[in-house]
Amino acid sequence: MAKAGENERRIRELREELRRHEHLYYVLDAPEIPDAEFDALMRELARLEAESGEAVPADSPTQRVGGKAAEGFQKRQHSRPMLSLENAYNEGELREWARRAQELLGEKQKIEFACELKLDGLSLALTYEAGPDGGARLVSGVTRGDGSVGEDVTQNVRTIRSVPLSVSAKQLKSAGMPEVFEVRGEVVMPHAAFRKMNAEREAEGLAAAANPRNAAAGTLRTLEPNVVAQRRLDFYAYFLLANGEALMGSQTESLDALEAAGFRVNRNRVRAGSVDEVLEFIARAEALRETLGYEIDGVVVKVDAVEQQRRLGFTGKAPRWAVAYKFAARAAVTVLRGVIYQVGRTGKVTPVAELEPVNIGGTTVARATLHNADEMARLGLKIGDAVRVERGGDVIPKVVEVVEHGKEAKEIEFPSVCPECGGHLVREEDEADWRCVNASCPARVSEELLHFASRKAMNIEGLGDAMVELLLTNGLVKDVADLYTLHEKRAKMVELERVGERSADLLLEQIEASKRRPLAKFFFALGVRHVGERTAQVLADEFGGIWRMRDASVEELQLVPDVGPVVAQAIQEFFGERKNVALLEKLERAGVQFTGEKKVRGTALAGKTFVLTGTLAGMTREEAKERIEAAGGKVSSSVSKKTSYVVAGDEAGSKLEKARELGVAVLDEAGLLQLLTSNN
Repeated sequence: MAKAGENERRIRELREELRRHEHLYYVLDAPEIPDAEFDALMRELARLEAESGEAVPADSPTQRVGGKAAEGFQKRQHSRPMLSLENAYNEGELREWARRAQELLGEKQKIEFACELKLDGLSLALTYEAGPDGGARLVSGVTRGDGSVGEDVTQNVRTIRSVPLSVSAKQLKSAGMPEVFEVRGEVVMPHAAFRKMNAEREAEGLAAAANPRNAAAGTLRTLEPNVVAQRRLDFYAYFLLANGEALMGSQTESLDALEAAGFRVNRNRVRAGSVDEVLEFIARAEALRETLGYEIDGVVVKVDAVEQQRRLGFTGKAPRWAVAYKFAARAAVTVLRGVIYQVGRTGKVTPVAELEPVNIGGTTVARATLHNADEMARLGLKIGDAVRVERGGDVIPKVVEVVEHGKEAKEIEFPSVCPECGGHLVREEDEADWRCVNASCPARVSEELLHFASRKAMNIEGLGDAMVELLLTNGLVKDVADLYTLHEKRAKMVELERVGERSADLLLEQIEASKRRPLAKFFFALGVRHVGERTAQVLADEFGGIWRMRDASVEELQLVPDVGPVVAQAIQEFFGERKNVALLEKLERAGVQFTGEKKVRGTALAGKTFVLTGTLAGMTREEAKERIEAAGGKVSSSVSKKTSYVVAGDEAGSKLEKARELGVAVLDEAGLLQLLTSNN
């Protein structure tokens, strides 16, 4: 017992010590001990926790990294919308914004402004609830999404070291904060981490990420927390809420409270008493931008007093009490040396300018986007031209104009076939982009594999980002059909890094089971453009087989509900590419199920729109969705006056409240079942 008591005491000491060092290193940038010593303390804590046999609390420092790869992200409603900001691009527009605010508040009102750097990253909302000993514990992290609904990425957020997993009672008291609160802020990838990540990707033969903002967003949304943990993301807090409302009397007080509670808050901020003082801060911030170590694209200016914010209110899209002052894009003139063509995961072919290297805002730029063929024609580009290049959004370089035609300028011809695979390029009516429709195009394969294996498609558990990269890098697969030959290559699989016999066998079992997935899931897995889950289902119900879909005319396809001219044309283009037909034949030979039961479509719930919320006892939300759609109904993700029914299970959230506000009919699970059976 004495030994157990000593271990418990040591575990508490280590947790407290490691939290302190994490705050010093990741929040204050003031480490006291070397990394090796920190790692040794972490290993000691992990060993003692394992020996104790007790459940490890979620806020223990050892719980930041690890966990099984997620199957997908759940959607979550924000406590209040995460709105975008109105932009100002010059002094005149900033003064006009301030004038309007003053006019709305009245001339006698003294306005002070809170000025903060506009970080170029991914917005995130963190929720904390009461934890042990009077403190608070992180319970969720949700991306901005569409502003009203975001994705729950809590498991990944927990790996970001500058996000506190818990806030002590002492810190809450010091900050004047309750046990339940919400923190909003920005996730960024520092330049050093971005360079390291790209160096690793290039060493593995992978394409480099375009910019730190995209890299941060892509990292946070990866389904493997271990990958997130390896890339040093940072979180800067800038907003403090409780029950969707501001907690403090001013933005400045909110930032001070967040800092006192242990959150990382950007130190480059001021309270300004006039627009002139705001402009002085903007000038200082723009001068600093190359030395910060992370991307900024402007300054956010807010009316500081919360009471004044409430009086100013919101427009339909943005708060009237805040504005984003955007820095001018950095530009330079250089020479266009050539054009290369990149194929994206959807088959989109993007022209990229190869430039005489030029320094723009401290960064050497040798390539820039040209967007599409129409943009190239609009610019009148020729090889050898002198062109003006801007770092659009301060990160992605783009060619914006021809300054002077070269003396020996050469015409540019957009390719007629895919530069990666030689497959057909198609361009839909009213679209600017040309696309490769070959599903086996090497440039598309990685994303095609991930989509093919996803839960809503072939549901091959274990085939995530890391495994796909391993299989492609080692030449074990070249297209989705090669997955069904992996049993022949098992010996090579078990030799791969982080793969072993057990992992290989489990993956092979999943691949074998996927052969029997329903026809609709298989057709959705093929990634035909414009064909979502519901469209795949109605097509499977109508035709009952892949080859019947191939043989259908555009007119026959359009007779199917939800299939219009654009979708019908996309399906025809998919089957019209001979390489896609060859891929299908390869999948059929492998034993993948190509037929299903041709069903008579239900019409009982035709014209009815349902919204599902909460947990159902007798079926999953996915099963409920399938049954509703089989009866002719539609399932939406948001409640509106056009919603016919909201189906509410256990722990139904804000959608149920919204339904009651709008007078939308609410069904429980039994009511849904009754509706489904009575209309059969």
